[in-house]
Amino acid sequence: MEESCDDEPGENISDIPLPNVKTAVLTKIVEYCQHYKADPMNNITTPLPSTKIEEIVQKWYADFVKVENVMLFELVTASNYMNIQPLLDLTCLAVAVMIKGKSPEEIRTIFNISNEFSPEEEAAVQEENKWCEQAQAAPSTN
Repeated sequence: MEESCDDEPGENISDIPLPNVKTAVLTKIVEYCQHYKADPMNNITTPLPSTKIEEIVQKWYADFVKVENVMLFELVTASNYMNIQPLLDLTCLAVAVMIKGKSPEEIRTIFNISNEFSPEEEAAVQEENKWCEQAQAAPSTN
């Protein structure tokens, strides 16, 4: 993280060749890195202890990912592209919290995914993956 987030005095963000990262996203990443350097984020443990991001990481980090979905998804992509693992963890946590407990239709709406299955095909897929829902409903033995 320090290698990814150390910024030299006078270094101009627009001078860094990152063709896959928009300036607004890079500005947010620099903001994250500067804060992270001064106050590192708590480790994100799994399974998640809460569905509230504020109960998992410090308030600043929880507020940092309260952005429009487009920006959040661009931050996920850019942090992965730039190999900034703590930021990738944070943004993925925000996405996970966003979709937890949502129906497939609600998730399709969030990610702007069209449903190309006919009702019969969708029923077949749900039947094929019924074991997954049963596994989630079963009490944990851990």
